Amino acid sequence: MIRKLNIPVALVALLSVCWNARASAQATQVAIGYSGISADQLVIWVAKDIGIFARNNLDAQLIYFTGGTLSVTAMVSGDTPLIQASGPGIVSAGLAGAEPVYVVGGIVSLDYWLMTQPEIKTAEQLRGGTVAVARFGGAADFVARYALARLGLNPGKDVTIVQTGSTPERLAAMEARRVSGSTLVPPATFIAQKKGFHLLADVAALGLAYQHQGGVTTRKYLRLEDPELLRKTYESSVDENKLPMKQYPTVEGLKTIIDQLALTNPKAKTAKPQDFIDPRFVEEFDKSGYIDSLYGKKK
Repeated sequence: MIRKLNIPVALVALLSVCWNARASAQATQVAIGYSGISADQLVIWVAKDIGIFARNNLDAQLIYFTGGTLSVTAMVSGDTPLIQASGPGIVSAGLAGAEPVYVVGGIVSLDYWLMTQPEIKTAEQLRGGTVAVARFGGAADFVARYALARLGLNPGKDVTIVQTGSTPERLAAMEARRVSGSTLVPPATFIAQKKGFHLLADVAALGLAYQHQGGVTTRKYLRLEDPELLRKTYESSVDENKLPMKQYPTVEGLKTIIDQLALTNPKAKTAKPQDFIDPRFVEEFDKSGYIDSLYGKKK
């Protein structure tokens, strides 16, 4: 049985951080940034489409960025005060002097697959090839390097990592055979599978703790008409291990990111996961019993 997606608590927490707009008769305008065309962005799309923002007197404009680094830059500059973003960009911005914090955990694991051309079925066959990511330093880049290392390959030496853009752009690069492989998320993973590309590594199955797309704060949404792809993407997106009902930012997930960044950024060696977390809003909803009430549970 598929559980209901926990959209309400995530959005209410996000809204509490931004503005208490209920007291005003006029809707407050707010720009919200996101940086991927994938199921990972489902929360803000649904909130926009079913009117959760509007019911809280927010006129939300969803702005699509072609990479996580760009959305973080926009947040730091004040252009988009609320974004959905993955850990590497947020931690890097914090180490550089900005003060970003996760107020909602969102997705706390990685649902990426490392997909390769049909003829590349082993790590050794990938040696000397190229793997496409969105932007260096982003989640797709982290996953690629993590997966390659687990496969016994040296990222950047045994396999060249190249930037090609968003998920659809990476899939297109694979179809055009410009790259040997790429890290993809649902539904692109299932689309790639149907097209005959090979699943070389399932990062989600490794159980990696990772602070992925969470609330830190155009209409280019993901559109699917294939019922099978919709079902698989939905089931993958709402798995409790990936998108938990109680939206606490993950300390262990941020530690994973900080440890990786510490390999190249000396400032990361003294950073703590707690420096990038402010869970008080989620705690307030949790202690009040509101989160449990969303799922018919009693305290």
